[in-house]
Amino acid sequence: MKDVMKKISILVVVALLMITTFSMNSLQVQAAENIEINAESAIIVDANTGKVLYEKQSDLKLPPASMTKMMTEYLVLEAINEGQISWDTTTQISDYAYWLASPGNNFSGIGLIQDQDYTVRELYEAMAIYSDNGTTVALSELIAGSEGEFVKMMNEKAEEMGLPEYKFVNSTGLSNSDLGDYHPEGTEPNEDNLLSARSSALLAYHLINDYPEALEYSSKTTTELDGRVLENWNWMLPDWNNDNFSQYSYEGVDGLKTGHTDAAGHCFTGTAQQGDRRIITVVMKTSSEGERFIETKKLMEYGFSQFETAELFPTGFQLEGESKLPVSKGKEKEVGVETAAAFETMIKTGEEELYDVRYEFDEDKLTEDGSLKAPLEEGEKIGQAILQYNGEIDYGYIGGDTADQRVDLVTTDAVEKQNWFMLALGAIGDFFANVFTTVVDFFKGLFS
Repeated sequence: MKDVMKKISILVVVALLMITTFSMNSLQVQAAENIEINAESAIIVDANTGKVLYEKQSDLKLPPASMTKMMTEYLVLEAINEGQISWDTTTQISDYAYWLASPGNNFSGIGLIQDQDYTVRELYEAMAIYSDNGTTVALSELIAGSEGEFVKMMNEKAEEMGLPEYKFVNSTGLSNSDLGDYHPEGTEPNEDNLLSARSSALLAYHLINDYPEALEYSSKTTTELDGRVLENWNWMLPDWNNDNFSQYSYEGVDGLKTGHTDAAGHCFTGTAQQGDRRIITVVMKTSSEGERFIETKKLMEYGFSQFETAELFPTGFQLEGESKLPVSKGKEKEVGVETAAAFETMIKTGEEELYDVRYEFDEDKLTEDGSLKAPLEEGEKIGQAILQYNGEIDYGYIGGDTADQRVDLVTTDAVEKQNWFMLALGAIGDFFANVFTTVVDFFKGLFS
C-alpha cells in the first residue's frame, strides 16, 4: 500500500512540475508576443533586409524633432561622396546659424563664432553628436545656398527613398514657430516637420546602409568644438564613463539620433549590432529623456532575443512538383529550374516551418501552353522565386527595394533548339497522329 501511495505521490509531483513548466513557457511566449511599449509610435526593423519585426502605430505622422537631422546627415554625406564638398571644406557662420547657436535662446546652442572658418567635419560632429542646430543650418546653407533650398532637397530625397509619410520644413527639427522670421523660405511660419516611425526607420536604413561612416560619428560619446566638450545625447552608448547612464547602456548600440521638442515629446531612432545582426528601432512621443531609452531597450531586447537569422532555403532549391518545366522546340523535352541564391532572412525563433516559396515565371520566356522557349542557356533567368510567410502576423518590409524577398529562378542546364529537319518530322508526325485520331473518332461515332 505504501508503495502504491509513493508512486501516486511521485506522479502528482511530476504532473505539477509539467503543468508549471508549461505555464511558465506559455507566459514567456505570451510576454514576448504582447510587448508593451510606452510610446505613441514604435517599430523594429532588421537593418540588413528591411524586414519589420514589430510595430505600434508606425504609420502615424508625428513631429520627429531632431531625428530630422538624419536627413541632413544623409545629404551632407552624399555631397561628400559626390565630391561637391569634402570633410576639410570650410565655411563661416551666417547670422541665422549664429542666432540658433547662441546659448541664451533656449535651443541648447553651443555658441558659434562668426568670421571664423569651420570645417565640414567640425560642423557635422556637432550636429550628429550634440544635435546642435546652428551647425546644422550652416551645413544646409553650405550645400544648397539657403535652408529653403535645402528643404527642397530633403523632400526630394525623401520621395526618392520611398518614405511613406513625411514633410520637411526645416533642416533641424525645430518648429517653424520657434524660428520666427528665420523660418525657411517656401514654408509656413507655424509648420512642423512630420515623420512616421516607419519613415524614420526607413531613413535610418538608408543612412547606415548607404553611408555606414555615419555610425563612426554617432557612436562617439563626446566631441570638441572651440575648446568646449560636447556630449552625445544618446545615453545607451556602451562606452559612457558615467554611472548615471549605466541603466540605459546596451550592448552594440552605436547610434543613431535623439529628438525632443514640446510637440514631439522625447523620441529616439536607435541602432545596435550584435554579431552579424543589426536592428533599427524607433520610439516617438515618449514622456521623458530616460523613458525613450528604456522603451528602446525593450525593443532591442525583443528584436535580438526573439529573432534569428536563418537560411530557410538553400541555393539550388527546387520546389516540389515544379522542379522541371517542359521545353518547346528543344532537343530536350524539359529542363530543371532552381533558385540562383539562398533565402536568408531574420525570422522569429522556431518559425522556420511557416515559410515556403512560390514561383513567378517571366511571361516573355513562356509559350501559350506554359512551356519554355528553346534555346536556353544553363543558369538563364526565367523568373523569380518569392519567399512567403504563412504565420499569423506578418509586418512586411519598410518599403523600397525590400517590398518582399525574391531571388532569381534559373535553368539547371542548357537546351539547344531542335534543327529544322527534326522540327519538320515532328510536325509531320503530329499531322498524321491528328489525322489518325480523327479517323478513329469518326468510325467510333458510326458504331456508337
